[in-house]
Amino acid sequence: MDDSRLPASYMAPGTSSFADFLTSHSPALLPSGRTLPQGHAADLAPHGTTIVAATFPGGVVMAGDRRATMGNIIAQRDIEKVFPADEYSCVGIAGSAGLAVELVRLFQTELEHYEKIEGMTLSMDGKANRLAALIRSNLGMAMQGLAVVPLFAGFDLDAGQGRIFSYDVTGGRYEETAFHSVGSGSLFARGALKKLYREDLSREECVTALVQALYDAADDDSATGGPDLTRRIFPVVHVITVEGGQRVPETEVAEIADSVLAGRMNRPDGPAAALT
Repeated sequence: MDDSRLPASYMAPGTSSFADFLTSHSPALLPSGRTLPQGHAADLAPHGTTIVAATFPGGVVMAGDRRATMGNIIAQRDIEKVFPADEYSCVGIAGSAGLAVELVRLFQTELEHYEKIEGMTLSMDGKANRLAALIRSNLGMAMQGLAVVPLFAGFDLDAGQGRIFSYDVTGGRYEETAFHSVGSGSLFARGALKKLYREDLSREECVTALVQALYDAADDDSATGGPDLTRRIFPVVHVITVEGGQRVPETEVAEIADSVLAGRMNRPDGPAAALT
């Protein structure tokens, strides 16, 4: 490649943060670099809703429903809200859907850029901190209604366990224990997980618990979409272990969702938890 065609800034040693590089040289390319008119923009763009995550011995699972809403309208029935961040982590989005997807892409590039510059991957805490900084830079848009509140999870190779991080719109970072959820249906999903979660869940049981939690969220929150049997649209589920992350095949999720729905025919409120 002819280096003379590239601006000098591209050849100069600098930060390992891609977001910081853009801030210095092309701030208009960042979501936070755009100027919005005055007013509240929340009702003008589709919103993603409920994301859930839980750890199990040897890994972590994250799942998201497929519905995006715009006010009281279903804007999209099959949106994907859970994405791999890198080989050992994933991020789920809630809030302004288009802006959230753009932030996820920037986060993916941020992690890849660091690895190329430094020759090593960021630690789990480092990844969580980088995502917090990206969310913090979006505070101006959040104040106008275009908020992005992701859920971040991954397998910590140093600790040998799955970890989950939640955030607020100011970029505040909070590590969660065992399980967590974000989005409009998170209150109901978290209530379900309080009853269904056990520390000794297998991978399959953990996936099933999250699908059950999303069903409960959809049962009480109109913005959360439950399994769509007629269109065969099911939650997106990612599992991350020491071997890396992978999306659970849709056929497997469909089987679990079908089993959950069959059980709800006899007990609409879901499985009963033991009292002890």
